[in-house]
Amino acid sequence: MKDNGDQISEGLNQILEIINAKGDTGEINNIVERSHNDFDKSKNDTKS
Repeated sequence: MKDNGDQISEGLNQILEIINAKGDTGEINNIVERSHNDFDKSKNDTKS
């Protein structure tokens, strides 16, 4: 399980990736998909 600092860092990195995508919808969709997958994985990790 990730600590709060790691989660904040990942969130900031995702924001920067979105900014750098500059309207590239394919790249933005990839970022969002990775975010959903990471969220689902962390949600499942807390159930264990």
